[in-house]
Amino acid sequence: MSGKHEMPKENSYNRDKRNIGERKIKNKKTKERKSRRGLKIFGTIVLTLVIIFVILVGIIIAFITSKLGKMQQVTLDETDLGISSQVEENLSEYRNIALFGVDSRDSSLGKGNRSDCIIIASLNNKTKEVKLISVYRDTYVNIEGHGLDKITHAYSYGEASLAIKTLNENFDLNITEFATVNFDSVAEAVDALGGVTINVTNEELKYINDYIDETARVTGLSNEKVTSAGKQTLNGVQAVAYSRIRYTSGGDYKRTERMRTVIEAMIEKFKTKNISEMNQIIDKILPEVYTNITSGDIFSLLPSIASFKVTDSIGWPYETKGITLDRWYGVPVTLESNVKQLHQEAFGEPDYTPSDRVKEISNQIIQKTGYTN
Repeated sequence: MSGKHEMPKENSYNRDKRNIGERKIKNKKTKERKSRRGLKIFGTIVLTLVIIFVILVGIIIAFITSKLGKMQQVTLDETDLGISSQVEENLSEYRNIALFGVDSRDSSLGKGNRSDCIIIASLNNKTKEVKLISVYRDTYVNIEGHGLDKITHAYSYGEASLAIKTLNENFDLNITEFATVNFDSVAEAVDALGGVTINVTNEELKYINDYIDETARVTGLSNEKVTSAGKQTLNGVQAVAYSRIRYTSGGDYKRTERMRTVIEAMIEKFKTKNISEMNQIIDKILPEVYTNITSGDIFSLLPSIASFKVTDSIGWPYETKGITLDRWYGVPVTLESNVKQLHQEAFGEPDYTPSDRVKEISNQIIQKTGYTN
């Protein structure tokens, strides 16, 4: 017909081809929508997990901070702790911390209290080894401003700062941190643990009950006596009394060993407790701690604390000789040789030469006592 044109009819092949193309496009769009929806869900899950993680970490940090906040904090002037630049360089791999146990009778932890227990915890930052160095309380050393005297008196004269300075100057050390506890307060911690297992000898049995009377009177806790020798569970008062015994063979050296024995027994007992019990014990102990170690410093140790291992326990001085002047003293014979041996054994310095300051103090002790070997 004139003026009219008919559209060519689409054959079945072309129609099917077009339908297949449309379905492909539709399927592709559907997959893209599902993919976007899947990514959105995945992102939501990840974000939720991150938020939960942050909340948990925050709770843990807040919990630990609340615990550490119970400690009695103090700040020391680190420029006046008697550390020479040479010692600081030599011991740069070691973090040495002074631990003091004082004989306070009124819960005070500062000036006026003698440090019956002096332990240097030496942490090797590379090997993660920890060595405990016990210093005998009657050791004859130089205390700045007070001359030659028992090292136990340094804390009494000028509390932690002077005690640390005395250790640094007489031993060539780099101590800047400390923690002090009233050793009598250990009685409450031992009771919270349910007692500790100690082997009491017949010789120790002769003296322990006298110390139990004194410790019970000071702490106001149970006055239960120990009636027999042998391996047994001691309560808080009994454990502190045991650690105070000093009139058996070995004198103050054996007493220092007993203090370490009680501490080690407490650590072993603590390991057996569940989280709830540990929490209660921590609440007992931390308020009794006096320290300049900050919460941040403690947090910095937490990631690696499990890798630290106590590898050695040293009693210092190695060679000593008693002398009675105005009172009895334990004289290191000589200070110079004892310091040299300490650095050889504790800090791996086989060719160590003590500082001029240590040599000077050593000569002063020799002149005062006449002990050269």
